[in-house]
Amino acid sequence: MKKPFSTFKAGAFALLLLASGGLKAQDKPHNLIPEPVKISTSKGQFSIKSSTTILIQQEEARTTAELLAARLNKATGWTFSVKKGSHQPNAISFSLHKNPVDELGKEGYNLEVDANGAKVTANQTGGLFYGMQSILQLLPTEIESNTAVKKDWTLPFVKITDYPRFAWRGIMFDVSRHFFTKDEVKRFIDVMARLKYNTFHWHLTDDNGWRIEIKSLPKLTEVGAWRVPRIGKFNQLDAPKDGEAATDGGFYTQEDIKEVIKYASDRNVTIVPEIDVPGHSMAAIAAYPELSCTKDPKTKVNPGSKFAEWYGNGKFKMLTDNTLNPSDEKVYKFLDKVFTEVAALFPNPYIHVGGDECYKGFWEADANCQALMQKENMKHVEELQGYFMKRVEKILKTKGKKLLGWDEILEGGIAPEATVMSWRGIEGGIEAAKLGHNVVMTPSPYVYIDFMQSDRTLEPPIYATLRLKKCYDFEPIPEGVDGKFILGGQANLWTEGIPTLAYAEYMTYPRCWALSEVYWSPKEKKNWEKFVTKMENHFDRADLAGINYARSAYDAAIKPSMKDGKLVVELEAEIPNLTIHYSIDDTVPSKFSPVYKDPIQIPEGPITLRVNTYRNGKPIGRMITLSREELAKRSK
Repeated sequence: MKKPFSTFKAGAFALLLLASGGLKAQDKPHNLIPEPVKISTSKGQFSIKSSTTILIQQEEARTTAELLAARLNKATGWTFSVKKGSHQPNAISFSLHKNPVDELGKEGYNLEVDANGAKVTANQTGGLFYGMQSILQLLPTEIESNTAVKKDWTLPFVKITDYPRFAWRGIMFDVSRHFFTKDEVKRFIDVMARLKYNTFHWHLTDDNGWRIEIKSLPKLTEVGAWRVPRIGKFNQLDAPKDGEAATDGGFYTQEDIKEVIKYASDRNVTIVPEIDVPGHSMAAIAAYPELSCTKDPKTKVNPGSKFAEWYGNGKFKMLTDNTLNPSDEKVYKFLDKVFTEVAALFPNPYIHVGGDECYKGFWEADANCQALMQKENMKHVEELQGYFMKRVEKILKTKGKKLLGWDEILEGGIAPEATVMSWRGIEGGIEAAKLGHNVVMTPSPYVYIDFMQSDRTLEPPIYATLRLKKCYDFEPIPEGVDGKFILGGQANLWTEGIPTLAYAEYMTYPRCWALSEVYWSPKEKKNWEKFVTKMENHFDRADLAGINYARSAYDAAIKPSMKDGKLVVELEAEIPNLTIHYSIDDTVPSKFSPVYKDPIQIPEGPITLRVNTYRNGKPIGRMITLSREELAKRSK
């Protein structure tokens, strides 16, 4: 392709424009995640000193300003306090607009840094909090240090106008499969809030533990919060033995819940509680067996043992009854008590009621369920779930709450005002939106962060893989769908294989750094190569902050296939500018090994493929080792 003028001339032309003021100085790199709507930089920086003041114009801004002061105090060793007053030289100030700026909405902000200091302005306190987060990301990496660091603390001269693309920007955290303490949950919320997430979906109940105190139903936590201790791979562990003590677990008191809600609110995070019904209710049934069709008094909280047969394509059979009985009025009285107390605790408008993976086999065999179907003129057992969900929605409405559920609530007739979380792909979301229901897009192929991040030989094997770039490429508004029904999206972290907070962070980041740009940044501002550069800066910040994360994006992707009867392997690096070295001669690949350029034909025989990625002559990924037998198996 012919160039319009030489590189030298182009560079000279750009310099000339800069000198004459004809080219905006807005291409200076920054490391803000998520990418702002508008950002421009200019030459210069504001130096924060021990004499710098932190100012608020309205009392509502105090919480955010104090969070900034606390971080600065820890990293600098100085003592900053928050004062009330208008912006003045050598200050960082926070103020709310007297007349709201339409462009900013509820969560947008303006940030300006110049010689006089930094000013954050917004319509509401959420915008001030996000402006403060941008200040922290613009500060040197050492701001993440937990001990004082002597250095020049500077902010670049910058002007930012920023606001989110979507109102719902969430992460779901499952605390049923493994219990996480109150302080661990607060830590998880604090870290996600840095990325401008505003919704914490708290999966509080499931087959493996009931985690929220319900005072009118004490057995839910006396029995349902505890299981026999097991270590190892979930769904392959031993079932409870007769007489074995249930000592593993825990729950949150209502005072704990209030404390976490306040902590989240200070960080502009809304908590959506999930009480998963009518399926996934084994912990509740262990406490109150009469709620199920089988009423088995020997039902135990599941410790990770196998209790279902999965056949693929979403088909399955439960070996133990974990479903509430939709024909029993006592179930609805039970749920009324539960939702009365849950609704009183959580101020947000939604309660998530699950609705997923509800096995209907025990309903089909139950005489009372069959009688209810006949009474209500139901032709299919799936309609019982629709009946159940409509009853639940009526209960929630009496508490002033809205029903939110997984996309299975579309089956058997959706409750009239329900909001749908589309997890089995995007199809459920499309169907719900076309029916006029609000949707949160959370399709497993793009946002299930319990999936493997790299090759299955490098990580604990799970049934699917989700690479970082696929997260980044996610588009929440499907083609042909009215965007007004798409509230936003979220990542989901199921914790069957995640027993510790450190591992939860490893699975969450950097994939939720990528998804933060999906949910916050304008679609046209997303740029994978630029994001990778910013991500690597955030690796350094996370190291100082003690936040765990995965470097799996550096690992090569291996794609075997059969072509004309030959086994062929394609290699790919999702991070730009990496070199892939490989070997098939039983040597360890180094920078002297062959460089991957074209698909590799794997010869017959006892061949082992070894692959690693390099940058600047040094290994940066993890070596992947696969036998010819394994490659052939994957090619099918």
